[in-house]
Amino acid sequence: MTLRPITKLLVANRAEIAGRIFRTCRGMGISTVAVYSDPDRGLPFVRQANEAVPIGGATPAESYLRAEAIIAAARRVGADAVHPGYGFLAENAEFARRCGEADLVFVGPSPETIAAMGSKIEAKRIAQRAGVPVLPTVEVDGDTLPAGVVERVGLPLLVKASAGGGGRGMRVVERVEDLAAAVGAARREATSAFGDGTIFLEPYVRGPRHVEIQVFGDAHGKVISLHERECSIQRRHQKIIEESPSPAVGSELRQGMGEAAIALATAIGYTGAGTVEFILDERGRFFFLEVNTRLQVEHPVTEFITGLDLVRLQLEAAQGGHLPDPPPISGHAIEVRLYAEDPRRGWMPQTGRLTHMDQPEGPGLRIDAGYETGSEIGPNYDPMLAKVIAHAPRREEAARRLAAALAGMRIHGPGTNRDLLVRILRHPEFLAGRTDTDFLERHDPAELGAPLADAGAARVHAIAAALCGQAGRREAARELRTLPSGWRNAPSQLQRVAFECDAGRLDVAYRLGAGPSVEVDGEPIDVTIESLSPNRGDLVLDGVRRQYLVDRDDHLYHVDSPLGYTRLQQLTRFPATARGETPGSLHAAMPGIVVRILVEVGQRVDEGQELLVVEAMKMEHRILAPRAGTVTEITVSLGDSIAAGTLLAVVEAAGDG
Repeated sequence: MTLRPITKLLVANRAEIAGRIFRTCRGMGISTVAVYSDPDRGLPFVRQANEAVPIGGATPAESYLRAEAIIAAARRVGADAVHPGYGFLAENAEFARRCGEADLVFVGPSPETIAAMGSKIEAKRIAQRAGVPVLPTVEVDGDTLPAGVVERVGLPLLVKASAGGGGRGMRVVERVEDLAAAVGAARREATSAFGDGTIFLEPYVRGPRHVEIQVFGDAHGKVISLHERECSIQRRHQKIIEESPSPAVGSELRQGMGEAAIALATAIGYTGAGTVEFILDERGRFFFLEVNTRLQVEHPVTEFITGLDLVRLQLEAAQGGHLPDPPPISGHAIEVRLYAEDPRRGWMPQTGRLTHMDQPEGPGLRIDAGYETGSEIGPNYDPMLAKVIAHAPRREEAARRLAAALAGMRIHGPGTNRDLLVRILRHPEFLAGRTDTDFLERHDPAELGAPLADAGAARVHAIAAALCGQAGRREAARELRTLPSGWRNAPSQLQRVAFECDAGRLDVAYRLGAGPSVEVDGEPIDVTIESLSPNRGDLVLDGVRRQYLVDRDDHLYHVDSPLGYTRLQQLTRFPATARGETPGSLHAAMPGIVVRILVEVGQRVDEGQELLVVEAMKMEHRILAPRAGTVTEITVSLGDSIAAGTLLAVVEAAGDG
């Protein structure tokens, strides 16, 4: 391992984590270099670096997974070190080796350590030899399942990819007849995401907690534990809420897990930042899962409770520095991952332009964002927009602080999981510390993800949208702009506007001037206008005064207030006649690639039957039959790149047409 001062660091990653690393480098006086793909050229991290090198392409395979392009970029700008962040090449032993050959300091463990831990199967063997508890494991070699595998592992079981992580290449199997299909799907997803389709099986522990230990090692043989993080609340086996310390871990268990993690890290000569992950069953027993040989997405909660900058520790360890002794735990920290996705539609990723995105501020709050107002969310990368973190002396206070910050954020454009995160943070089970990996199995994401602003709030927001819209039209008027629109010498009929939102259709009628008059769906509303502009209304509605913030994007209105957020689509007064479409038509919800076609034209299918599989944002999305019937059209082919809205197939039921 080459140990020398780092003067210029290239970050082989993007978005939030790249910006996070640059922030520490600025404080340490280290010059920074970004690399970026074609779709990322406008993202904040590119501007945050001292220098940036385009590496082309749109997909990860065409950009951030091109080791040769990244090393060439480092040489071009004279960088002396590379930080891989997380994901992409962060746990690629060959990339770490090639950095060393190019005389670049790789900020992470040695290639040999990465290779040993990169295989979950091999990592389990090493852990077992180090005395760390593990679950039984069966490797699947090729497409043939070993004889008696179910008897050896039991049901339910978990199909897992040996390489990579983040929930990709993972399937839960409850029935023997589903095993072969699950192995095939996991293998395809793992091959696509990590370039390695090796699969293994292990018992599926129902409702466990996912608890991990942050470890650090230096070049002088010292290994420390920086306590645990709980990451139990997950969707699709991917974490969405993390916290430290865990509400389920006391001092004795913390010591036992920490000693096990240190024993394993010491056995492999670990240097730099790493995470030893465990599952914790209902009896308080812990079992080894894997080692992530990199910085974790959730590292900010550890930074809050220890007061340490983990990126600084990584850089110091890479330069041959000595690690400090682990500090005691101070307070409680919780992090949420803000995703552009729809929890009410199977976590479907959302794409489009962020027309507004706040950066919440306040005591004990932090946001690590990869996007900003005006950023474009595309289909090629993970849909995480930002991490929002809160710290407080007590867990309940941290949860309240974080929920309030999220609820008050203005996020307009593609849909997000914000409302679901707020409801989880305020949920009685969460506040009581009863969190496990089945939390979102017990509590319907469609209900948790519903808008925080209820139907009553939507009615009030529709009034604010109508009045601010009127103010905007008067401001843009070329003549008589000081007169309210619809003005008459004598009072006449009310002006009318209709909106569509989650609460349904809302018809607003209003007349401004002395003694303004407002109705919603024919019901009079008591209103006093304190001040009004195109983007803000200070209104007293039904005796309560609030500030309403309004953003308008053509016929789309975004309204934020203390009641929450409502997205309102203004309906045109003379809508165009909708073009007829065949009943049973299935469209792509977002751009992607067709990776499987499971039916053919003329085939009878059942309601809910899988028809096609589209890969988007590194996940497979199943296209299901909306009803029983006959497949009359398949308009795409295997391997096709498709745009959002593309017609994929048509399933006609008897009587259609």
